[in-house]
Amino acid sequence: MAKKVVATLKKEGANKQFIKVIKSVKSEKTGAYTFKEEIVPQELLQDALKG
Repeated sequence: MAKKVVATLKKEGANKQFIKVIKSVKSEKTGAYTFKEEIVPQELLQDALKG
């Protein structure tokens, strides 16, 4: 039977919300798209999407 893995991004006492951002990035070398995943605090979401 498979075990269920539960990952939490919150620490006790911290009240921040985190968001997983997935961006597609085109490689200049091959022209193929790859995906870059980041977990950022909700306050820094706009900065993560710009860069």
